Amino acid sequence: MKVVILAGGLGTRMSELTKTIPKPMVKIKDKPILIHIMEHFNKAGFNQFYIALGYKGNIIRKYFKKNKFKWNVKLIETGKNTMTGGRLKRLKKYLNNERFFMTYGDGISNVDLKKLLKFHIKKKKIATLTAVRPPARFGSIKIKGNTVKVFKEKSKLDEGWINGGFFVFEPNIFKYIKNDKTYLEKEPLEIISKKKQLLAYKHYDFWQCMDTKRDKNLIEKILKNN
Repeated sequence: MKVVILAGGLGTRMSELTKTIPKPMVKIKDKPILIHIMEHFNKAGFNQFYIALGYKGNIIRKYFKKNKFKWNVKLIETGKNTMTGGRLKRLKKYLNNERFFMTYGDGISNVDLKKLLKFHIKKKKIATLTAVRPPARFGSIKIKGNTVKVFKEKSKLDEGWINGGFFVFEPNIFKYIKNDKTYLEKEPLEIISKKKQLLAYKHYDFWQCMDTKRDKNLIEKILKNN
């Protein structure tokens, strides 16, 4: 099964590190966070990667030219200023109308990807996101059973479950993405949650995104101790 990784954002909140490299290439211990994410999928048996490039994508290209992996890696230019939904839509033609994983190039977790996929297939909805409960500086989703009732990205009003990335999508998600300016986390996911087509796979264990340099240091500390 194919794995899409969005790796084209500007990484403005950690500009001290991303002036010269894209955020997915920021090193955690001895390798880019992007590689940690790919290793996680590979361990679960998923190694067909489609990486959506944007900001400083040439640096990611150079890295994969220099470092060889046994994985099947396709690097696809999706535009410097394209939003998350737009990046995903630009990859549609490579995904052959099949179910696929998607995640962001700046978050790591020990979510059980095989269980996530099994859960998604069983429930027969358009999308499943991995719901996590980090410290309350993010927005939230309201869940009833396993169905997402309300999706609000990075709202300051709620604490609790948030979108932790690590999605499984059916190909009909593309019907809800208009163009390059579409944020996946706004209209597409909000609309399908209203249609009761967005599920939450609750993950209670390790998850950490890398929004700031402080987050980077925290992930390094956790990996060092584990």
